[in-house]
Amino acid sequence: MRPGPGEVLHFSEDSTIERFAPHVAATAAQSEAYVWAVGAERCPDYWFPRQCPRAMAWVTLTTTVADRERIIGAGSGTRVHAIEYSWLPALRSVRLYAYRLPAAQFRPIGSPVSHALVTTEPVTPLGPPEPVGDLLALHEEAGIQLRVLDNLWPFWDCVIISTLGFSGIRLRNAKPRM
Repeated sequence: MRPGPGEVLHFSEDSTIERFAPHVAATAAQSEAYVWAVGAERCPDYWFPRQCPRAMAWVTLTTTVADRERIIGAGSGTRVHAIEYSWLPALRSVRLYAYRLPAAQFRPIGSPVSHALVTTEPVTPLGPPEPVGDLLALHEEAGIQLRVLDNLWPFWDCVIISTLGFSGIRLRNAKPRM
């Protein structure tokens, strides 16, 4: 599930949203109200239940061969996502929807690399939400490894000191460190 030309996506478990209004999330680091979306490159970050903690890593131009082989594996693609076993039932059963939004309203946010797109204006979707479908199949079709781990922290600790690109979402919902 990726956006088409001139589109960005917003993923949600709510299929009834008719208009997105800017808001400040309870966990937001910034004080400005936004509507959030992602472009094609960051869509896989959201192929999960909303509250599911996930650790993600991918090859970048500066990734070393040693880090790629150690964390992703030799000849195993360029990206890996990890979740905990306790989240596997939710990943398999969640009804996730993608809303297509007009890209022209959004600007990148994040530094030094943009991780999302935002707007401070209300946004009306370009059409009805689309069911995302089988999230395991989506990962497979995209060539993204999906690892299911007992605990995310050992994987995360390796990733954040590597030369890979990485992102952690909802890590506060992960099991405690071992």
